[in-house]
Amino acid sequence: MDRNPSTYTMLRDRVDAGQRLVEPLQKYANRSEVIVLALPRGGVPVAYEVATALDVRLDLMLVRKLGVPGHEEFAMGAIASGGIQVCNDEVLRAHPIDKATFDSVVARETRELQRREQVYRGSRGPLMLKDQVVILVDDGLATGASMMAAIRAVREYSPSRIVVAVPVAARDTMEQLQFEVDEIICPLAPQWLMSIGYWYENFSQTSDGQVIDLLQRAWQREARSRDKDD
Repeated sequence: MDRNPSTYTMLRDRVDAGQRLVEPLQKYANRSEVIVLALPRGGVPVAYEVATALDVRLDLMLVRKLGVPGHEEFAMGAIASGGIQVCNDEVLRAHPIDKATFDSVVARETRELQRREQVYRGSRGPLMLKDQVVILVDDGLATGASMMAAIRAVREYSPSRIVVAVPVAARDTMEQLQFEVDEIICPLAPQWLMSIGYWYENFSQTSDGQVIDLLQRAWQREARSRDKDD
């Protein structure tokens, strides 16, 4: 169990987590082609701190984990906007799931993904990511299934660069993802993750209301910035 305080500093909360990502991402500050995409819900408070400090755009990449029935903490895969689906073969070998059960979980999570899209983004237009620098942010990586789905979804838009920025991640997951993106930022990569919440002093659930509030604040900031430039 790799949790030596002399080696790792605990994350106070998601605000603190986001602030710790700002310095290593400074080269992306104040650049019009950069956009931060949060993975809701827990990734939104983290991403808000990053986007605000760097003065870049903030939006969402909707992703839903496909939890093993009865053992939802294990991700057997993930789905993302645009019909992207990723399977975690290792988990599926450990927890054999028949096709009907798997499809049922996919259908349920697809409905929730669509609900969140409507609740969070409303009538906001589709993402325009071609030739953009995309920074994908979440509150941590365990199996990496959700982030992998997000990466594959973003790649469909032909961005110029994909960066993953997370405050804490399982070391083996980070090593796997480094071949999928241009850059990974992760200040805390313990050998034994245990769980993402284990590394936070406060890991309370992020609500729909908090997500909406932070997005509205970010989008109002962007609107004021555009008005100033006009």
